[in-house]
Amino acid sequence: MRRLQTFFHESHSATPHPTMFSRSLVTRQLLRQTARPATTRLSAPPSLLLRRLLSDQTRQAIDKAVGSAPVVLFMKGTPETPQCGFSRASIQILGMQGVDPDKFAAFNVLEDPELRQGIKEYSDWPTIPQLYIDKEFVGGCDIIVSMHQSGELAKLLDEKRVLLKEEQQAAAAADGKEQ
Repeated sequence: MRRLQTFFHESHSATPHPTMFSRSLVTRQLLRQTARPATTRLSAPPSLLLRRLLSDQTRQAIDKAVGSAPVVLFMKGTPETPQCGFSRASIQILGMQGVDPDKFAAFNVLEDPELRQGIKEYSDWPTIPQLYIDKEFVGGCDIIVSMHQSGELAKLLDEKRVLLKEEQQAAAAADGKEQ
């Protein structure tokens, strides 16, 4: 460390060079990193460490839930009574898209704290709701809204053949107006 400091002081005149600050900052950061004890360094990426915390039993239960229907939403509350605005928005978008109820499953994470934390570790996504289509993680509410607005969600749902047929959509819309 002493040699680096001496080098910077001897190689620069009294007028600081424009990159002198950035070089000394980089040097300090490098020195701090090498001065840390080895026990504080992670041997694996954080996402891999999180997956290790998820029990096999919880992972299997989530695998089963994700595979229970072509469209799966882990949410706060139920589709009939969402318990947060993001879950409500996600349900409304799936309804506007015309997702077939027979091809849809929702899981209330508020009923099971292990599921609530486990699903975040399973997907490596920090928020709820979480949407899975055909066993693949799509994203949270912000992603669902963005995909809905761009038309990507409609295209994906159509490709996966999880939408009601046009006649069924018309009948469902008529039922909704009568109530």
